[in-house]
Amino acid sequence: MDKIRIALAGNPNVGKSTLFNRWTGMRQHVGNWPGKTVEKKEGTFHYNQQEIEVVDLPGNYSLTAYSVEEVVSRDYIVHEKPDVIVNVIDAANIERNLYLTVQMMELGANVVLALNMNKFAFEKGLKINKNQLSQLLGVPVIEIEAVDDTGSEQLLQTIIKVSKSPNIVLGRLEYGNEVSEHVEQIKNIIDQDISGLEAPSSWIALKLMEDDPEIIKKIEETGKGQRVIGEVKKIQRHFNDVFGDDADAAITDARYGFIAGLVSESVKKPKIDKITRSDLIDRIVTHKYLGIPIFLLIMWLTFQITFTVGDPLGGYIEEAFALLGETISANLGEGFLTSFIVDGIIGGVGGVLVFVPIIFILFLILSLLEDSGYLARAAFVMDRFMHKLVGLHGKSFIPMILGFGCAVPGIMATRTLENERDRFLTMLIVPFMSCSARLPVYALLGAAFFSVYQGWVIFSLYILGIVVAIIMAAIFKKTIFKGMSAPFVMELPPYRIPTAKGAIIHMWERGVLFLKKAGTLILALSVVIWALSSLPVGVEYASQESITGQIGTVLSPVFEPLGFGEWQATVAIIYGFVAKEVVVSTFGIIYGVGEDGSGENAEETATGESSGEISNEQASGEASSESVDETASDEEVAPEENPGFIAAIQGVFTPLSAYAYMVFVLLYIPCLATLATIRRETNSWKWPAFAAGYTFAVAYVVSLVVYQGGLLLGF
Repeated sequence: MDKIRIALAGNPNVGKSTLFNRWTGMRQHVGNWPGKTVEKKEGTFHYNQQEIEVVDLPGNYSLTAYSVEEVVSRDYIVHEKPDVIVNVIDAANIERNLYLTVQMMELGANVVLALNMNKFAFEKGLKINKNQLSQLLGVPVIEIEAVDDTGSEQLLQTIIKVSKSPNIVLGRLEYGNEVSEHVEQIKNIIDQDISGLEAPSSWIALKLMEDDPEIIKKIEETGKGQRVIGEVKKIQRHFNDVFGDDADAAITDARYGFIAGLVSESVKKPKIDKITRSDLIDRIVTHKYLGIPIFLLIMWLTFQITFTVGDPLGGYIEEAFALLGETISANLGEGFLTSFIVDGIIGGVGGVLVFVPIIFILFLILSLLEDSGYLARAAFVMDRFMHKLVGLHGKSFIPMILGFGCAVPGIMATRTLENERDRFLTMLIVPFMSCSARLPVYALLGAAFFSVYQGWVIFSLYILGIVVAIIMAAIFKKTIFKGMSAPFVMELPPYRIPTAKGAIIHMWERGVLFLKKAGTLILALSVVIWALSSLPVGVEYASQESITGQIGTVLSPVFEPLGFGEWQATVAIIYGFVAKEVVVSTFGIIYGVGEDGSGENAEETATGESSGEISNEQASGEASSESVDETASDEEVAPEENPGFIAAIQGVFTPLSAYAYMVFVLLYIPCLATLATIRRETNSWKWPAFAAGYTFAVAYVVSLVVYQGGLLLGF
């Protein structure tokens, strides 16, 4: 039985991904389009014993090839020729959405219209006659609600039906006499001179008149396009002479004219626009004065919930790894293999996996905020603030929000910015956002020193990242990126109640990347760190005499003024350059997270007796001798109250130096993957090198201010 191949197309925020997730569930995979950095989502599902393969095309407003997403979408339709294009439309904004529909019809695509969000359209007072619209367009029109099963059965039945009997409706499109005559004129020359084109010649004619560089290049490459190109130039001059405008504008006007006719025949609008629930909510959450405080409150609640729920779950995982380490040690005995498994693999990878619940819960909450429509409002709210203070508009805040998950997609998202200066500037500040890779570091040190106020501490780091990013953007705008941004125009999607299935799928998509990294890059680095901690042969494992210890000892004076001049903290920073999770992996390997908590390394470090000695004076931040004695006394009982890993960490840092360390991890050099993405997006090594250098300098200065300032204030 042959597969039916369908593609979901539509404007951003119309419910395509919701429908895709509902149909494919976990039977989907995400990658990149060949040769592009645009995300490609594919999945399969079965309906009535028929296998259906579905591709979720990037959200676009048109197919004019102004962006990579538009090129990807139209190339897929032209070259892959899916059996059916399901064009998902926001019924509440039908007129704007139909522009993409018309362009897909021009391509000769086999289209089914899925009218989504009909409840919102009804709330706005719109009455859409779907039968009339279907008759005028010549394609099936099905009313659905992507968030539930409304219309799903009818849509799937229609997809199967039209896959067997395609609706190619090029003849339904009307552009007026002037445009239509010239399109026909060019089409006839194309049909006479050039054969073997993958798209309809009428569409090629339109694209040539619109000066589409991709299509002009393809026609020139045939070697037979001289007469076509010459005729197109003559027609373009004619449009300029007669209408005082170019052919591109005339074609756009003709499309909108056709759409206006469709809407007037099939949609009844209220005489006065109704105020919807979305409008009422927006009056509060996007308020001039309340918007930013509400955003900060929502982010604070996000971290409180994340750590309140995630911490206990992480504790169970930590206990499981400790038990696993004990079991392996008991069965294999002491030796090289036991050290490799317990210290290298369990200590490195296990030290990071302990924080999986926290990361997944954070992604779940961010997915709910995104699916509800709130994150788009956050960018809108930040627009006024960023535009006045920095000269960047709120659109730059969207990559910054994506950076909370991972800086790589955040940097890739800068392609939506039209101005190159704004793109490069945003790329340079996105790495200051607290990505999920930094979260294990915060969670570890937060649990060791700020257990009661952990949510507040993590929240402060996320806000600090945003503040530093905005300050650096303001500096760059006045120096290397002078000039104002283009005005910010952004569509605010209607508020929706997120579905549990959609939120879980989004959480899994993002969280699984973390798990893959733990099973590949972090595992490989853990083995390398373990080896460096075991060599030269004969030294005590993870001691100051090991290669790891020697590296840390040589470089640790650099970080002494920041409060963390111990070699263990230094090597964790160095190895964390590759991937920020490796900071925790390094501590896990050095202190043996796979041990039972009473291991030699943990106890020795916690009491300041290891080969990398930490004096009482250092541990107390150079406090008075009386407070030193109290600190030493506290540290001596730490292993009983906080066994193993946590006790060892408490022996390396004070609360103040731990916070300064988290600040440094937040701000210092982006990971290798982020630098590689900046290189790819800028097509130059200059910008990633600059990003590495200036972020290190910023991290050093801010951490220095935090630590030394804290000492002056008596912390």
